[in-house]
Amino acid sequence: MLRHDQRLADMADGNSVSESTVRRWRDELITLLAAQAPRLDRALRKVAKRGGEVVLIDGTLIRTQRRTGKADRRNYSGKHRCHGLHFLALTDENGRLIWISAAWPGRTHDNTAARHDHVLAHLRAAGLGALADLGFRGLDNDILDPVIVTGYTAGRTHKLTPGQKDANRVLAVGRAPVEHGFAHLKNWRTLTKLRTDPARATQLLRALLVLTNLEVNR
Repeated sequence: MLRHDQRLADMADGNSVSESTVRRWRDELITLLAAQAPRLDRALRKVAKRGGEVVLIDGTLIRTQRRTGKADRRNYSGKHRCHGLHFLALTDENGRLIWISAAWPGRTHDNTAARHDHVLAHLRAAGLGALADLGFRGLDNDILDPVIVTGYTAGRTHKLTPGQKDANRVLAVGRAPVEHGFAHLKNWRTLTKLRTDPARATQLLRALLVLTNLEVNR
């Protein structure tokens, strides 16, 4: 941090600083901020320690600048009809972002990303439940003691019962804060210039998570 303080002082004194040097400082700062982002297990334990009982989980696509070539096809999301990177995120009951996953190709399914990060196991270890949309159906197959609640969906051969419709409405109300949490993150204009480098995107999103929470807590 002392090095960064000295660099800021040099800039304030009017010393000449090249564009490449500024970019390097920017990248170093992003790396430092990203390192402060909480790990999944620690984020969940913190929620439980505060007396929380559930978290909200969702997957989102961050649109990226399209690149040519076959290698970029996996970044195309058929659901959103655009190129991007897929992230999982958790918020607390009030919509405050508490964790964000590493970047995945845009076509990645929510359950695939959740299984890779062992989200279900971490929830059980912390003694927490999670409210999720239908994209997470099948992730938690424990009928007797489910941790993840996803609601009900109608099929070709059956319609939802009035009770199931009521349950879906209650779930939708309970999940509303997650959109508020994502809104804080997506308001950063720098995301409009994001490219499809997963490692770089992961660091940037986690750095923005740290800054977002600093802003919210002011």
